[in-house]
Amino acid sequence: MLKTKLCEILNIKYPILQGGMAWIATAELAAAVSEAGGLGIVGGGEAPPEVIRNEIKKVKSLTTKPFGVNVYFLSQFVEEVIEILIEEKVPVITTGAGNPGKYIPRLKAAGIKVFPVVSSVALARRLERAGVDGFIAEGMECGGHVGELTTMALVPQIVDATSLPVIAAGGIFDGRGVVAALSLGAVGVQMGTRFVCAKECTVHPNYKASLIKAKDRDTVLTGYHGHQVRVIKNKLTKEFLQLKEKNAPAEEFEKLGAGRLRIAAVDGDCDMGSVMAGQVAAMISQEQTAKEIIEDLVTGATRVMENLGGFFKEDN
Repeated sequence: MLKTKLCEILNIKYPILQGGMAWIATAELAAAVSEAGGLGIVGGGEAPPEVIRNEIKKVKSLTTKPFGVNVYFLSQFVEEVIEILIEEKVPVITTGAGNPGKYIPRLKAAGIKVFPVVSSVALARRLERAGVDGFIAEGMECGGHVGELTTMALVPQIVDATSLPVIAAGGIFDGRGVVAALSLGAVGVQMGTRFVCAKECTVHPNYKASLIKAKDRDTVLTGYHGHQVRVIKNKLTKEFLQLKEKNAPAEEFEKLGAGRLRIAAVDGDCDMGSVMAGQVAAMISQEQTAKEIIEDLVTGATRVMENLGGFFKEDN
């Protein structure tokens, strides 16, 4: 069985988290992942507080297993969302685009564990002092907003620089990636892109089709320095490239990108919408249930570890 100390910390069967993707990670997907032994996470994004509360209640109606909510700190509703998380006794939150420090005492008092997404050693050290429970070290292979370091380079540096549990994210697709992450010192993995094509994921079918037909070089970084986003190439990314070529100001990038994820994920416009996906999208060939995905990860990791054992046998 694939088991690490993260399983005890989060009270889950397998050390596998599903990414909290805005407009994509709904209650249906989160509940299915949790039921399968991982930790399902609802993507809060910039959704209004009552929408997030309804998603939490829906998860609770679908599973009794632990689950989480991703809090996006650029949302105008952060204060209200934190109150809802406390009221609803959500077991775990992951955070992005901001510092959860000022909320830590209240979240800890409510028994909520906090795992921020980090892309640098400096940020991890600062958040460790703030009192978080661990980190999700996310490399630039991931979909959506990215940092500057790859997963292979980032994870061991975060592990060495802090004393808290580290979860690896970015570029992880199957059991091989799980074992690689554990070998770097991580205690678990977080995956987003592969779970987009889970049967329980309610994202628009066009979005899933874009990932399934993607080739190895079909993702590209859009945006400007310090605010880059990895997406599938389409008509929209060509417009972003044009802005980059003429050194357009940040305001033009933000105007072009506003609301584009929803256009792709909900409306299904995958030409002018932002189809966020990691570099492993090319490895997806079909829809599977969340249970099938997790079972594949666990059996694959077990097989890899068994095969590795042969490299370390003493010569007779």
